[in-house]
Amino acid sequence: MRGSIAAVLALAAATPAAAEMTPEPVAVLQGLDKITARVSKFEAPVGSPVQFGTLAIRVRDCEKSSPEDPPDSAAFLEIDESRQRDVRTRVFSGWMFASSPALSALEHPVYDVVLLDCKAASGSPRTTSGNAAGNEARPESASPSKR
Repeated sequence: MRGSIAAVLALAAATPAAAEMTPEPVAVLQGLDKITARVSKFEAPVGSPVQFGTLAIRVRDCEKSSPEDPPDSAAFLEIDESRQRDVRTRVFSGWMFASSPALSALEHPVYDVVLLDCKAASGSPRTTSGNAAGNEARPESASPSKR
């Protein structure tokens, strides 16, 4: 009996704990326009939509692993396409992972969007320095969402 209790305790101690994820306010994304072959790296604040071509990208959550865990970031994205004025079609809704971009990818004939990282807001002590040149994504107008 003591041996089985000791074995269970040893097994429990050897089992790794679930990775702790820390919420971050900004997602770093990379977009590819397949028609022009132009690649753009841009930031998308959580809750604020940004426009990339005909895509409106809204980050609902962005989380980063703690420094002692293997590096990874995960973001919940909602991506809508606007082909006509005021008509939007949801083309992606789900989690994207920086370490495994093909696991949950946007399938679109013109655009690819992948998560690169989650980070602190600019000016915060945790932020990385600088913005990428060639930032082609822009904040969407402040109009209220129809959802």
